[in-house]
Amino acid sequence: MTSIIAIVGRPNVGKSTLFNRLSRSMDSIVDDQPGVTRDRNYATVNWEGKSFIIVDTGGFDEKDDGPFSEQVRQQVIKAIEEADQILFMMDGRSGLVPADEEVANILRRYDKKTYTVVNKIDSPEKETLIHDFYSLGVETIYPLSSAHGYGLRTLMDDIAGSVPDDAEPVEDQRQIRVAIIGRPNAGKSSLINRILGHERMLVSEIPGTTRDSVDIRINRGEQEYLLIDTAGIRRKSRVSDKIDKFSMIKAIRAIERCHIAIIMIDANEGVSEQDARICGYALDRMRGVILAVNKWDLVKKEPERIKQLGLDIDRQLQFVSYAPRINMSALTGERVNKIFEKIDAVFEQFDMRISTGDVNKLVEEMIFKRPPPLVGRTRLKFFYATQTGTRPPTFVLFVNHPKAVHFSYERFIVNQIRSTLGLDNVPVRVIFRERKRNQK
Repeated sequence: MTSIIAIVGRPNVGKSTLFNRLSRSMDSIVDDQPGVTRDRNYATVNWEGKSFIIVDTGGFDEKDDGPFSEQVRQQVIKAIEEADQILFMMDGRSGLVPADEEVANILRRYDKKTYTVVNKIDSPEKETLIHDFYSLGVETIYPLSSAHGYGLRTLMDDIAGSVPDDAEPVEDQRQIRVAIIGRPNAGKSSLINRILGHERMLVSEIPGTTRDSVDIRINRGEQEYLLIDTAGIRRKSRVSDKIDKFSMIKAIRAIERCHIAIIMIDANEGVSEQDARICGYALDRMRGVILAVNKWDLVKKEPERIKQLGLDIDRQLQFVSYAPRINMSALTGERVNKIFEKIDAVFEQFDMRISTGDVNKLVEEMIFKRPPPLVGRTRLKFFYATQTGTRPPTFVLFVNHPKAVHFSYERFIVNQIRSTLGLDNVPVRVIFRERKRNQK
């Protein structure tokens, strides 16, 4: 099993900067505002042939009485409980403060291998700043600059040296990646909590609680899923806080990582233009889409509202009419157990491969049913077709004049492929290419 290293410490000491440097990505939002990393985040690190998982945690501050402080503390404690080893980070510029001592006291309860790191030490001359931290009773302190990399190799060599040789990550190529996206407070984290059965994500009535995109691996039977809980995507005019701007970008990037996007729609508020924009993000990136109409318990006894909601979805989201829909309540659990049936069905089509013979037979039937239009004095001709990829299903059709394919005829072809080849619940990519003279 892969070793887990949790990075803990009070707010604004540089945990996320180190996490980003190690994961070589912007998987955690970094800002000078204390407490900005509010959910755990996981990433696999490869160092000198050793692989292990690092966990970035929210800032731990016992004296902080902000609205998220108790929940953040619980998240950190859970991360410590899950971890095999701990990287305890403090700030060399600020010196040892009471909050550091509080974290140290909590860590002593768990008796786990701990690397004590004093950050923001970017040269040998500044290593004198670590002396006060020995009062915590630790034997070894690692001076580090997570921003510049000073001292990183010594720290990481020691961590990698303690990771068992058999701690190699095993990636399942059949893993289904699912992004859960939507407007703020639509119920994204509540859905994951309901699925997992415990408070894995921060849940609050304040929109924007989930600032980071967070990955969670789960197994159902022999199938592994990666659930990506994202920050709510707000309308641009409402995204004024810099952190929320970053979160919106991260949520959109999460769509790029996923196979299937579960788009949460608030049944109580109804469909909005922003819901359509969110669906547009998923469609632009050709992802499978499931429309999860959440908070169904608030409207299910009101037939008129249900009727209007259905009409609004059909009208405003008609461009993803292929997306299956599920009416559910993350709060009560109503129909949540059905969501994996939807995921599996969509992924089966998303990953489906059709034989070249069946594809060409369909093209012949389409041309017979609706002959291609004239292009000037020349009729558009189709020579042959083949599927060139999956996730999404991608088809290349060789023709005499690719640019002459009218969008209405292209739409006809896509709809025929969907309905005939059993791809009615996923986007289909069709590419028109000119047949070269030497091609047959």
